[in-house]
Amino acid sequence: MRSVAGAGLIVLLLSGTAIAQSSAAPPAATPAASFGHYAVAPAYDGVDSKSFYVTMRDGVKLAVRVDRPTRGGQVEAAKLPVIWHHSLSVSQQLADGVGEGISATREFPKLVRYGYVIVQVARRGNGQSFGAMRGYHDRNEAQDAFDIVDWLSKQDWSNGKVGIYGCSNTGDATMHALTMRPPALKAAFAGCFSWNKYDAFRRGGVFAQWGTGPTRSIEQDMKVTPVDGDPHKVQLRQAAEQHQQATPLFQMWKELPYRDSFSTLVGSRFWAEGSASSYASQIRMTGIPLYIMGGWHDELRDQAFITNLNIPGSHMVIGPWKHCQNPDFAMLEEMHRFFDRYLKDIDTGIDRDQAIHYYTMNAAAGSEWRSTPVWPLSNTSPTSWFLSDGGRLGQKRVGGGKGVEFTVQYALSCPEAGSGSTVQPCHVNGAGPSFTSAPMKAATEVTGNPVADIWIETKAPDANIFLYLEDVGPDGKVTVVTEGRLKASLRKLDKAPWAIPGDYPWHRAFAEDVQPVEPDAPTRLQFDIMPTSWVFRPGHRIQFTVAGADHRERAREELKPAPVVRILTDGRHASQVMLPVIAAGR
Repeated sequence: MRSVAGAGLIVLLLSGTAIAQSSAAPPAATPAASFGHYAVAPAYDGVDSKSFYVTMRDGVKLAVRVDRPTRGGQVEAAKLPVIWHHSLSVSQQLADGVGEGISATREFPKLVRYGYVIVQVARRGNGQSFGAMRGYHDRNEAQDAFDIVDWLSKQDWSNGKVGIYGCSNTGDATMHALTMRPPALKAAFAGCFSWNKYDAFRRGGVFAQWGTGPTRSIEQDMKVTPVDGDPHKVQLRQAAEQHQQATPLFQMWKELPYRDSFSTLVGSRFWAEGSASSYASQIRMTGIPLYIMGGWHDELRDQAFITNLNIPGSHMVIGPWKHCQNPDFAMLEEMHRFFDRYLKDIDTGIDRDQAIHYYTMNAAAGSEWRSTPVWPLSNTSPTSWFLSDGGRLGQKRVGGGKGVEFTVQYALSCPEAGSGSTVQPCHVNGAGPSFTSAPMKAATEVTGNPVADIWIETKAPDANIFLYLEDVGPDGKVTVVTEGRLKASLRKLDKAPWAIPGDYPWHRAFAEDVQPVEPDAPTRLQFDIMPTSWVFRPGHRIQFTVAGADHRERAREELKPAPVVRILTDGRHASQVMLPVIAAGR
């Protein structure tokens, strides 16, 4: 929550009760404090690090690493604010191999030299911690987070103010800590996480996401550094053996095709249990300041905007980045600026920023970074682009089209797309038909959430439809800008139970909502395309490619023979995509 100042008071909501606190002017920061810039000299020259176990309410021991600042070899004796990470390991060496300067959350322990106690806690069933994972971000982990915050606030090196940060699965862990409303938690930074797990990991009802969490062998777990006092890895071995009792997440994801699916593995409707959206009122009730980070090349980018809409007062940044990677941007400085404001009461200027900072790709040099108080932007013009026979794309509806037919291609290869959490969508020649515009006469900016309205016919009882918005350069090079998808049998529209940007189509996707496709009957598919901010430069062309399969699909049911799908283009069934265009001069 962004604190609301007035009449010398700051009003915060804590445990459902309004509490008035003095708002005497915070200490001023360096003049260099602004978005992405926070040039503060470190106050300490060293770090004292200790690791050990803390026992939870049910006897499970979690590994904890505490970094405290030192000066001249002496540990700071004063009580300091604490920032912690609900991580997968308390080791500095982490499994994903993200390099220094790429991920601010990996570099975050550096802030210990600026007067913080930095703490890493390995989540139960991970790293050096004991226990087993039940699902992914279940209420066991949330309760652990509450207990850890309480414990951190009471240590003799803590001043009682606690912050939390994380990205990817630890970003989700950050959000689940908020749902528990721990009184000592005063600020949270979460990057590349899910607001609603079904929409994030079964987007459009299609299983084409990487994120089923860590699956590690005992041998892999034994490679992490043990906590202090366990030099022979005796406790580490015991913990690693317990990890093998974890819920097999890939199997669990497969048994949950609908938003209301019940998991026999964990005994709950886990999409609801594991989603921050289920606890939105609790998060809002805390009033804890939240900073959200996203990336235009991250599969969870839409979740950032939805969270921003549903948690009033939250800060947000989204740049031209892959999952949890922030090259060429001082994200660590921005995180430092955020926590200094809310844990040290320093005026870093963040209260006066607009809510959202976003990067527009291909914008004129020096104008890439913009800010806005709202999303969608108020100056967009919804513009329809119609798919026509012959692969044409235009802004005029063309009647009498016969449609464009294609056979679903399952054998898709895209080695340049990468793998794991940073895997990218890919244009694969022959995967499906492309519809291409004439070259742009002027720079055309698309910023917001596009919406697809596609009509299909097929003899198959179902179809997965993928739609890619692409930029075709003068040299013919195709770049995927953004994408959307929908399982045809889950096309029934409903009203979202939380705020969504611009009221785009939303699908409840309960088991009872399934509508099999009638053979050769026109079937309308309305679905959102993930947000973007992209300039199509003069001479470039806008292109939509439609496919019936994607190289990222997992546990796909391949029909034999492969189904034939027709994209309808006639006057009564005009397939089109709405793009949010920023008109010139607006």
